[in-house]
Amino acid sequence: MGILNVTPDSFSDGGEHVDPATCLAYARRMRDEGADLIDVGGESTRPGSRGVPLEVELQRVLPVIRALADEPGLVLSIDTSKPGVAEAAIRTGAHLVNDVTGLREAAMRDTVARLRVPAIAMHMQGTPETMQRDPRYGDVVAEVRDALGEALDRAHAAGIGEIALDPGIGFGKTDAHNLELLRNLGTLRALGAPVVVGSSRKGFIGRILDVPVDERLEGNLAVTALAIQAGADVIRVHDVAPSVRAARMADAWVRGRADG
Repeated sequence: MGILNVTPDSFSDGGEHVDPATCLAYARRMRDEGADLIDVGGESTRPGSRGVPLEVELQRVLPVIRALADEPGLVLSIDTSKPGVAEAAIRTGAHLVNDVTGLREAAMRDTVARLRVPAIAMHMQGTPETMQRDPRYGDVVAEVRDALGEALDRAHAAGIGEIALDPGIGFGKTDAHNLELLRNLGTLRALGAPVVVGSSRKGFIGRILDVPVDERLEGNLAVTALAIQAGADVIRVHDVAPSVRAARMADAWVRGRADG
């Protein structure tokens, strides 16, 4: 899953992709480099962020989705926690909904079910504004597993047919929490849904390697390969070409996909 942030303030690429023409060129590049999905987001969820009004998010994402919708080979995800944005994006041409709040809001579940599209439910402790102030768990793997299991049950009860689960690396977790979740992705996969991992360029990689945000590629490739070995089905990344190569090698190792 390639990341396309249509925001001025995302933590590593804010302001790089703001107009539809630039976004179309970048999406084509990610597709040609091997991305299976393009995740379009119009609201930063970096630690400390406060979000934007519905109208602002719509103004950012709809022109981009409209520009991408008819492009061959692009499967589009809308990264949003707002039901209104999700519905408008799907009706404009997006194919699935990626909700960082774990489909917590009944209106979002009802919207996804009514539109009959797949969804990704992510775990987050707190909100983007508060999540990294002092994240605490008794047993992070068990608590995230249970929360995602409840999200899965709520989604199925609402009538959503296809759901993937994301442990929310960096969303209300310390570095130790992130590593423990990544080591135990199989526990989440046992819930019976595909597992999505989004660790690209995140702070825990920078702190472990003591590198700035633009020097985290090698660390993220290591996480990509090991996450696939641990059970991940989808890897959400900024750097598509090297990540696809790492994923294909990991697939060959773990799942016997020598043909790529």
